[in-house]
This record gives sequence, C-alpha cells and structure tokens, in this order.
Amino acid sequence: MTDINQRIANLSPEKRALFEQRLMELGSSATKELPIPRRASSEPIPLSFAQQRLWFLDQFEPGSAVYNIPHAFRIEGAVDIAALEKSLNEIVQRHETLRTTFSIVHGEPGQIIMPFHPLELQHINLQDLPDNEQDIEIYRLADQEARCPFDLVKGPLFRTALLRLDKNNQVLLLTVHHIVSDGWSMGVLYQELSTLYTSFCAEEPSPLPELPIQYADFTVWQRRWLQGDILEKQLSYWKEQLDDDLPVLELPADRRRPAVQTFRGARYRLNLPLTLVAALKALSRAEKVTLFMLLLTGFKILLFRYTGQKDIIVGSPIANRNRSEIEELIGFFANTLVLRTDLSGNPVFRDLLGRVREVCFGAYDHQDLPFEKLVEVLRPERSLSHSPLFQVMFVLQNTPQPLPNLRGLRLNPLEIDSGTAKFDLTLNIFEQAEGLFGKWEYNTDLFDATTIERMAGHYQTILEGIVADQDQRISEVPLLTANELRQVLVEWNDTKTDYPRNKCFYKLFEEQVLVNPAKTAVEFEGNQVSYKELNRKANQLAHYLKDRGVGPNVLVGLFVDRSIDMMVCLLGILKAGGAYVPLDPDYPKERLTYMLDESRSPVLITQSKFKSDLPKSDGQVVFIDSDWENISQMRSENLVFDS
Repeated sequence: MTDINQRIANLSPEKRALFEQRLMELGSSATKELPIPRRASSEPIPLSFAQQRLWFLDQFEPGSAVYNIPHAFRIEGAVDIAALEKSLNEIVQRHETLRTTFSIVHGEPGQIIMPFHPLELQHINLQDLPDNEQDIEIYRLADQEARCPFDLVKGPLFRTALLRLDKNNQVLLLTVHHIVSDGWSMGVLYQELSTLYTSFCAEEPSPLPELPIQYADFTVWQRRWLQGDILEKQLSYWKEQLDDDLPVLELPADRRRPAVQTFRGARYRLNLPLTLVAALKALSRAEKVTLFMLLLTGFKILLFRYTGQKDIIVGSPIANRNRSEIEELIGFFANTLVLRTDLSGNPVFRDLLGRVREVCFGAYDHQDLPFEKLVEVLRPERSLSHSPLFQVMFVLQNTPQPLPNLRGLRLNPLEIDSGTAKFDLTLNIFEQAEGLFGKWEYNTDLFDATTIERMAGHYQTILEGIVADQDQRISEVPLLTANELRQVLVEWNDTKTDYPRNKCFYKLFEEQVLVNPAKTAVEFEGNQVSYKELNRKANQLAHYLKDRGVGPNVLVGLFVDRSIDMMVCLLGILKAGGAYVPLDPDYPKERLTYMLDESRSPVLITQSKFKSDLPKSDGQVVFIDSDWENISQMRSENLVFDS
C-alpha cells in the first residue's frame, strides 16, 4: 500500500488529475477502495469540510472556547518529567495537525503546517498551598484552562500543563481545539503517550511506526473524492430526508430564546440503575436493535412528550473512521448525522423503534457526506438564534474511554466544566463497566438546572416504562417520576381545610367583598377588577338571569373564553341559584350541541364573537357583552335568595 501511495504522490499534477478522473468514471466503490495518497508537498492544503465549519464559526465569534476539548488527570506517583515532555513532543512531531494553524491562502482558508518546535510543558507549583486550598486551585486552573480560547491563526492549538502538588501527586492538563482533534483522536493520543512514556523512561527510542499519511493528505483526497456521481448519490438520500420544511424543536424553556444563539452552558449527571441497564440491553437484543437505537427512541419520546411535535430531528456524531489509513491519526474526522423521525399517528413503542432503526441504518449507509456539505447544499433557513437542521444532540459513548497508562503511575480523570454548550441540549450517555450514566449538557440562557434535573428524571421513567411494556402508545408511556406522582396525587390533593360548611361559595365571596372591597379580585391580560366591582356586576347578572327563570336545579350553558367576563358569569349564575355547564369554544360544534341537549339548559350565556359558532339551542341566548347595557340596568345589591 505504501508503494502505491508513493507512486501516486510522484505523479505530475496533470497525470494525477487524469488518474483521478478515470477513478471517478469507475465509481465510488473503486475510488474508495484505493489508498489515500500522500499529497504533493507544494500544493496548498484546503480545510476539510468539518474544519471549514469550525473556521467560519470562529470568524463569526472569535475568542470562543466552545470548541475546546479539555482533559485533566490526577497523577499519583513520581512522574519522570523529562520522559513525559519528550513523549508529548514526539506526538506533536508525528501528527502534523498538532502543529497546524489556519490562514487565508489565495482568498480561501487553508491549513498551514508549522515546522516542529519543541513544546514546553508548563509547570505550575502548588506545593506550598494547604491541601484544601490545593483542591480549590486545581479546579480553578483547570476551568480557566478549559475556557481559555485558542487563536487559530497564531496557534498552537494544543496546550499542556502540569500542576505540582507534591513529589508524588500531580495534575496533568491537556487542551486541544476541536478543529484539529476529536474524541477518537484523544484515544490515539493517550495510546501513543502510554507507549512513548514507557520507552522514554527506559531511555529507549520510539517504537511507533511511521504514519502512512497525515491529516492534510486526507483533506486533499476528501475534496477530490467527494464530487460528481459520488456526491450526488450521497446528496440524493439526504435531500429526500431533509429537503422540505425542517421543524425547529421548541422545548419549553425557562426563558425566551435569545435573538442570537449563545453557547453558555452547564452539565447535569444522572446514573441509571443497574437493573434498568440490564433490562435495556436485554430488550435491545430481543428487538434486534443496537442499544443506541433503543436509547435514542426513548429520547425522541421524551422530546415528543415535551413539545407535542411529531416531526423530530436530532443530531448524532459518528467517528467516520471507515478507512484503515486514518484510524491512527489525530485529526477532526467525526461527522454529524441528522436523524429525522416521524412520530405521527401515536405509534406504539415497538413500531416507533422500527422507524428509528430504519432511519439510523439509512444514515449509516450515507455517512460519508459531511454535515457541513449538507448544510451548504440544503441551505436551510438560517437564524442567529439556533443551529441549523437540529437543535438537540444525542450521543452514546459505548467504546472504552482509555486513560493514559503511564508506567508506575496511577491516573484518575477530573471532571472539567468548560461552561459551554454547543446546542440547546445534548444528552451524552456513557457506557462503562459499572453501567450507564447520562451527562446532560444544556444552554443556561434557556434552561435552569432544576428543569434539566426534572427532564433527566422523566427520561429515566420513560426507559423504565418501555422496558415494562413495548406495546404502549408513545402518548401513554409513563413520564412522571415516583416523587412527582406522589406530589400530584397526594400532596397537591391534601386540600383539607376548615371553612364554614353551611355557606355557599358566593356567600363566602360576598364576605371578602365586605373585608377587601377595593382590592383586586381578578386580573387578566392587564385588566383588573376589584372585589366590589366584580360583586356588583355578578349581582346585576344574577337578577337578570333570575327574571329569565334561572334558579335551583336550573343549568345554564356557559360558552365564553377565559376572561373577566367568565368570572362575572360564574358568580352571577351561582348567585341566581343555578349551576353552570362549561362549554369550551374549542370543542367541535356537534359535541357542544350534544352537551346542551343532555343538560337541557334553558339559558345559554356567550359572547358576540361566538355568534356564528353557537351550538344549536332551543333556550334563551344571553350575550354578556352586547346585552350588558340591559343587564347593567338591573339592581346591584346582593340577591336575597334562600338556598
């Protein structure tokens, strides 16, 4: 393979162009099976499609740390500083991405690979601080490092620091920009760091083989390969999936969405019980789906129940390491799949799972199209207030998250909060030996911590519900937690209180009128009415209704919208001795007619705007607004009525 790479690299630009044209004529399978060649050293290096998006985002909002990838480890044991520093430098020398910067070249953004210069491992001495102050300073420095932006033009885009606590305790901070790395890349970095540290501690040379290609070779190849019939085949699938009106997922938030999207964020962690995890894995095997598909279906049910939307789009990353040459490279290869699911028809869970499975398999088959290219071609309606195509992301991290295995040392990861959120909401689920846990990353300009905590609890309840019964309709899957159910059914219904049992409601209201006549009784859409005024109007309506035969055992139809008029009507009917039959204007006319027929209401109270929508009635119709001139002529004192 190396020989083929070299032969392709040695071709003249004209011969290489002809060679690539012939490959295009053979089709995508032929071109993809051939190795990625090394680029000609003199040709400019374009950005990959993934890098291009991050470059433009950085141009739009420079100085943002939202795409920083921070990692921190507490190290127990005596660190060989020289070996550690030499190992990190060897990695920087091996991987061109870690010494790449970005600039405009001939009017287009391009990669600039800098010559290797030794990286200095920054040393910060905390040995003189007491233990409790050390811990505070560790997290302060780690957070500060995670939130410190990179300069894509000047670089470097990889930073390291070692916090010295004492001779046998240190903290290692590693921070890299996403434009030159991804999650898979960090695993590559840790593996190489482990191998190199062991060798260098023993004063042995690096045992790592030469890399077959560099990331820049991939970007040149990607730009040439993804065009023509290959591009069209990929695009046709995604156009069919996404080429119509795309919904914006409007989760009920604690605050209005800002006019310009912010990336301020926080995180919440929820561990799933081991019994639930075992049941979910058993269910995924029984239904012949992956655990990812099962958990994603539960997440989509959560979004459906929160929003009521039946067309839900969720983003999900994929490693996109589907070629052997790039498996051991550090670079930004990860792609984002757009998973759109139709939840219409209130399907049972098992049927929805089938829909999600079909969408996932289709996306996997067409994962080569970069998300950035998809946005460029589809040109969705852009808004500064939210991300294009989707606003929520779902991730299952089910591959081992390796730690550097440094000889003679024990490493433990530290949780670092960068204070950012790339989307409205991202649910990261991590699968580890001890089970599953969810890390909810959310935009703090939209959501409070308590809202996300409640949402996480609802997600767990949904998972428990689908494990118990796969034939429930998605609108019936349990949502409330046990504590919430107890609150709704018990605590909020614990309304026992002492009050006069021998007085009607309107009599109790009249007592409040005597005590607080000028205080506001009802407020609606900026309008207010006092106890005295509300009582006066209710009395006038009560006398009016009594003259029309309303009294004990008489039902009065009430066909009004929510308003102060509604409160006047409720009190007026009760004061006249009758009872009201609430008729919701949003109900179908047939149902309203049926309700009036069954109640045999001799009087119907309504508003003029509903004149053309009135259900059929043989009784008298009173318009609380247009008839008010006549109603207001009635007596305004309390109606003396012996009930």
